Amino acid sequence: MAIPCAPFIASEKLSTASAPSLSPSPVILSQDELKKIAAYKAVEFVESGMVVGLGTGSTAKHAVDRIADLLQQGKLKDIIGIPTSKQTHQQASSLGIPLSDLDSHPTLDLAIDGADEVDPDLNLVKGRGGSLLREKMIEGAAKKFVVIVDESKWVPHVGASGAMPVEVVPFCSKFTQDSLGKIFEYAGCVAKLRTLSGEEGGEPFVTDNGNYIVNLFFKSDIGDLGAASDAIHRLPGVIEHGMFIGMATAVIVAGELGVTVKTKS
Repeated sequence: MAIPCAPFIASEKLSTASAPSLSPSPVILSQDELKKIAAYKAVEFVESGMVVGLGTGSTAKHAVDRIADLLQQGKLKDIIGIPTSKQTHQQASSLGIPLSDLDSHPTLDLAIDGADEVDPDLNLVKGRGGSLLREKMIEGAAKKFVVIVDESKWVPHVGASGAMPVEVVPFCSKFTQDSLGKIFEYAGCVAKLRTLSGEEGGEPFVTDNGNYIVNLFFKSDIGDLGAASDAIHRLPGVIEHGMFIGMATAVIVAGELGVTVKTKS
């Protein structure tokens, strides 16, 4: 179900040489500006006294900044943030947002985060930034999980636009990588260990939890996501995957025509 919001209006400028009869062209917003619009809309869900999961990535960063601004203005009070990564912890701490963890607050009122992909059923791919495990733990503990994206993140099916990350233990990671590729042979899967340089054979990227990431690239739709999730979890070397199935309460999408809030029908 899509809930249209009041469209935002880009600033307009007429050249002094333009004829009065010509209509001005709206300024085209950048992808980062669209992310910021979606993030600010999501923060409208935040109320004083809430425990809030703070996401990771370029879109979630805007939401953290906005929450900090509202706290400083006194428009929000008694907020406790639960960061989903060391990066977000550092950002929120520097902005003066009070922080805690799941051990002290096992149930969150709300979590806000971005996504790498959103399919028509509001299933997500997350974790291309490398924080999928902490994101899933924290966002899975939230009563409401609001996802913020720009319109480029919409895909016809999971894995359509790029990697689906899987966090794995470093021990015999090549064995786990090959095993993951075999599970999805039917979808033309190519499994690659994520490296710091992005080059094969480079130094592995290490997550906040000391693990590696195997990126799965699919040539076609993998089909039943529940079955895919179960198959991945059956591999002993797997920690967690980046499919967030049925977790989103609402997805806020910012596009050139405005902001739309999509919820489960």
